[in-house]
Amino acid sequence: MKRLFALILVISLWFGFSLASTPAAYAEFSFNALTPCATSSAYQERLQAEVDGYTARLAKFKAGSGPAEYLKGKIAQTEARFAKYANAGLLCGEEGLPHLISDGRWDRAGEFTIPALLFLYIAGWIGWVGRAYLIAIRKDSATAAQKEILIDLPLAVKFMLTGFAWPLAALKEFGTGELVAPENEVTVSPR
Repeated sequence: MKRLFALILVISLWFGFSLASTPAAYAEFSFNALTPCATSSAYQERLQAEVDGYTARLAKFKAGSGPAEYLKGKIAQTEARFAKYANAGLLCGEEGLPHLISDGRWDRAGEFTIPALLFLYIAGWIGWVGRAYLIAIRKDSATAAQKEILIDLPLAVKFMLTGFAWPLAALKEFGTGELVAPENEVTVSPR
């Protein structure tokens, strides 16, 4: 009952604060100091310096040799990387390096928010699969310790393939009470 009350309280506070008429507050930083990488002269200088470094090394090798072809490929990769940053609409500072804006604005979500959410999803998937594997091998107490060291691959793959739906499984287990240990199973420090 306490958990249900806490969940209702958190949801109501969240909705109460999110629906309030308070305007969104953003951290102040100067967009004036940032310029689009496509038009930044410092960014173009960095590109030229990196390409010049490869070109200087390229002059030491005979045309058509393996190292010369490798360096030509590195020049093409460098130019493609710089073009990709410039075309992505990233903003560069005075030093010519791209800066990521992570203040929650949707026009900049591709820079930080989306990769961060993907990271959290994948980390949760790994944790959920590991938890499910440990719960499954705990049922056979004779080989549980051995299966923690030498992983039962067919069993692990089974959990890996079903683990992609971990957010839904976590909600289901939270609703049924399986996700949280009962109070009498939680150890308390004697202090």
